[in-house]
Amino acid sequence: MTGGSKGIGQGIAVRLAQAGHRVAATYRSGDVPQGVVGVQCDVTDPGQVEAAFAQVESAIGTVEVLVANAGITRDTLLMRMSDEDWDQVIATNLTGAFRVARRAARPMIRGRFGRIVFISSVVGQMGSAGQVNYAASKSGLVGMARSLARELGSRGVTANVVAPGFVETDMTAELGEDLVKKYAEQIPLGRLGSVDDIAGTVEFLASDAAGYITGAVIPVDGGLGMGH
Repeated sequence: MTGGSKGIGQGIAVRLAQAGHRVAATYRSGDVPQGVVGVQCDVTDPGQVEAAFAQVESAIGTVEVLVANAGITRDTLLMRMSDEDWDQVIATNLTGAFRVARRAARPMIRGRFGRIVFISSVVGQMGSAGQVNYAASKSGLVGMARSLARELGSRGVTANVVAPGFVETDMTAELGEDLVKKYAEQIPLGRLGSVDDIAGTVEFLASDAAGYITGAVIPVDGGLGMGH
């Protein structure tokens, strides 16, 4: 998986390892959880992606489940958004996901089995002021997954999207108690999600039980994005 050193990515890595998967996770900074093979990789660099896959294949074997989670934000209003703000977010969140999916698909096709899971966001469906770049990158993952579902389905490879809503992480903790309370009031379940809510959904999509699910967008957002 990509982006496994903190937040949602770290939680997914731990959950998959607990479920019996041999897990490798890329990171740019920080460290990965114990029991997970850590591979330093910037998904915006094609050479680093290829090297990361070679390292993972050498350490634990062919990648059968890919979770594309690496993501960044560069939030600002449209009129203030620079080309660099746009390019960096698209390069990491969308092009990076494409790059790792393309590389993972080759052995999955040969083995006639694979699970590809893209971590999107409720923002990709609802939009968000100040996040034109982020929303575009996250909605782009939906089109990517559904195209891959059609391309790879006959080879036993599924491609799905998990769309988290507001989740309790170090990032949301920095928003302040009042703002978090305001967000929670907009959510039908009345609370922010937990990292484990997202990780459990990914675990399911990676399992045999989800073998007949592909091209799906699964919102894990407490009902925030209903109808989108």
